[in-house]
Amino acid sequence: MKKITLLFLVFLGFSLSNAQTKTVQLVGEKSSKVVTSTVQWWGYKVIRAEPFTHNGTIKLKNGKFNFKDGKLIDGDFILDMRSLTIDNAAGADQVKWTKDLKSSNFFDVKKYPLALFHLSKVLPNDKNDGYNSLVIGEVTIKGKRKTISFPANVNINGYSVSMETAKITINRHEFNIFYKPGIKEYVIKDEMDIQVKLATK
Repeated sequence: MKKITLLFLVFLGFSLSNAQTKTVQLVGEKSSKVVTSTVQWWGYKVIRAEPFTHNGTIKLKNGKFNFKDGKLIDGDFILDMRSLTIDNAAGADQVKWTKDLKSSNFFDVKKYPLALFHLSKVLPNDKNDGYNSLVIGEVTIKGKRKTISFPANVNINGYSVSMETAKITINRHEFNIFYKPGIKEYVIKDEMDIQVKLATK
């Protein structure tokens, strides 16, 4: 009987020690790296009052969510603007339009190869729009920084995070994105959309 009691106490002590170790793991600072991501964009021309859409992708160079004492505090994400593609064109048109977007006419990727997003807050979303969170942060494109907010589904399990945003509308003029030659600028809508899906391990 004494042996059984002793074994039980040893087992109980091990269990309590293990539980305490798990609690300690949630103390301090930790970053979770993004391992899968998709970034899509949409741009719009207006021809005879009808919208004409270009769309494509941009690669996420790297991204991370930062935690303190088990709580998400912020995140940092870098987009490689040199990876920009157009998906709704092929052949010579695709080459021409992609080159145009990367040139100083639009994103000037030689001078501004990276775009940045700093996530500063994730708040509960009180709107019935199918998204559980409101994300607030600062986006930097072509050296211009602006605070934006957008709905997203953000799921956090320990240090694992997944995020899928709604379409995020930005005004390209606020980031000095103009079609430099002139007249074509007036058939391009000021607004463009971006949608992001990403997850840590």
